[in-house]
Amino acid sequence: MSIRWPFFKKKKKKTTELTEDIPKHVAIIMDGNGRWAKRRGLPRIAGHKEGMDVVRDIVIAATESGVEILTLYAFSTENWRRPKAEVDFLMKLPKEFMHVYLPEMIENHVKIDTIGEFKGLPDHTRDAINHAKEKTKDNKGLILNFALNYGSRNEIVKAVKEISNHVNTGTLKIENIDEELFSSYLYTKNIGEPDLLIRTSGEVRLSNFLLWQLAYTELWFTNELWPDFNEELFEKAMIDYQARKRRFGGI
Repeated sequence: MSIRWPFFKKKKKKTTELTEDIPKHVAIIMDGNGRWAKRRGLPRIAGHKEGMDVVRDIVIAATESGVEILTLYAFSTENWRRPKAEVDFLMKLPKEFMHVYLPEMIENHVKIDTIGEFKGLPDHTRDAINHAKEKTKDNKGLILNFALNYGSRNEIVKAVKEISNHVNTGTLKIENIDEELFSSYLYTKNIGEPDLLIRTSGEVRLSNFLLWQLAYTELWFTNELWPDFNEELFEKAMIDYQARKRRFGGI
């Protein structure tokens, strides 16, 4: 993997097509690393390494576009079923990513956050992420939110259990339970729901990602594998988003 410096210094060609209607929160299912590597006769981990650099590029694009929150589906609860060697490598990527790019993120006010079952991650993975969170906790720029050990069904079941416990202990009344309250028990309670979801690799499904939160999110799919995704495609997704009319069930 080649390290591409500096982080935010490269200026891409601007378009006049983007308007002020920028999605506040963009979520991405980063799919296709393994297939990208296989097509080139490389081990799957090579695709994951290349995909790590693409994260860097898309953070640039999101920052320049005015996006406030970027949530990336980095590792699902189902990904533990993959071969141990691949899982072990994926658990090392956060440390490598932060080692390469954290200084530039700090300089450019990016704030690192996560959603998911954080305690279920290896110690070295948690340590790297906690270090990044601590170093960027006061930053006021883009929130770069990694979904790690995340599964939406697990998140919903967890919320139901917590709500049930509060009802049983008398700290919550059943009649006070509504959609807003339920949302406050989810990992995304502080960042809200995505306005735009992007999925790469040609798959057209949600794969247990933000099922509650995506109820009225605009969906955008591309056949490009994640390592081939770039700033131009990200901008195209933004332009397509701006051409849509979000009615939220109304007229």
